[in-house]
Amino acid sequence: MFGWVEQIQHKATAPRAQDGDALRRLLASRNRAIASGPRNERSGPLDRDLPGTEIAPGLHLIEAFLPQAIPTQPLSLAFSKRPEEVVQPRDLLFFDTETTGLAGGTGTRAFMIGAADWYHDSARGEGLRVRQLLISTMGAESAMLDVFTGWLSPSTVLSSYNGRSYDSPLLKTRYRLARRGDPISALDHVDLLYPTRRRYRGTWENCRLATIERNLLQIAREDDLPGSEAPSAWLGYLRGGSARNLRRVGEHNHQDVVTLAQLFLRLVQAEADERAELDLLGED
Repeated sequence: MFGWVEQIQHKATAPRAQDGDALRRLLASRNRAIASGPRNERSGPLDRDLPGTEIAPGLHLIEAFLPQAIPTQPLSLAFSKRPEEVVQPRDLLFFDTETTGLAGGTGTRAFMIGAADWYHDSARGEGLRVRQLLISTMGAESAMLDVFTGWLSPSTVLSSYNGRSYDSPLLKTRYRLARRGDPISALDHVDLLYPTRRRYRGTWENCRLATIERNLLQIAREDDLPGSEAPSAWLGYLRGGSARNLRRVGEHNHQDVVTLAQLFLRLVQAEADERAELDLLGED
């Protein structure tokens, strides 16, 4: 097994975003919380271990590599109502954020950015590379944004699930508030939510990513932290609490971006199969 456990559930409804004042109050109590520890953890050592490597103060990089064949041909975007367009597989960057809430506005921030891309590693060969950035202090946000910018190039094609409406605008806002240039707006973006809805609406009870995954990709998560608990996991860590649930957030995010790559390929294949069937009917 490589990286996190590969079972999935996408974002559930999360608590409303904490505003800046509330976050500052939480941080002000951090030293006090560390000294006392959560009530149910005082009997033993407090688990504060975060995954990955600290590459800047408060910024952790988590990396994984899943060996698999990289698609050899350009991938058609016909499934996304772009029948004349293709994308090179290695230009795709599947991404997802974990945030302090889903309410939006300047008080909402991403505390984790996960990304996956097909990559040829000189030692390990072809595979899906998963990289995640996690901040353990609010002051590390600018460094996280700078590193994420470094993962992008003019040829990058972003892919997400509802990222056009949520993740992308949120990151653009954070870049602006950090007085950084916006590296996202100029990039192509293939949001998989809309073609998934068009193809599978009415097939299952809804088109949440967890539902699509379970029924289409036959993936079921084990011990997955509900998306609604991600904000409290991060804020709890800032207050001096355990890192356990924050690691589970990382596992959830890891599987999100891995699943996006799988779903992209499934949509490409489903569209190709449908067109081939129509061509055969036309010949008859």
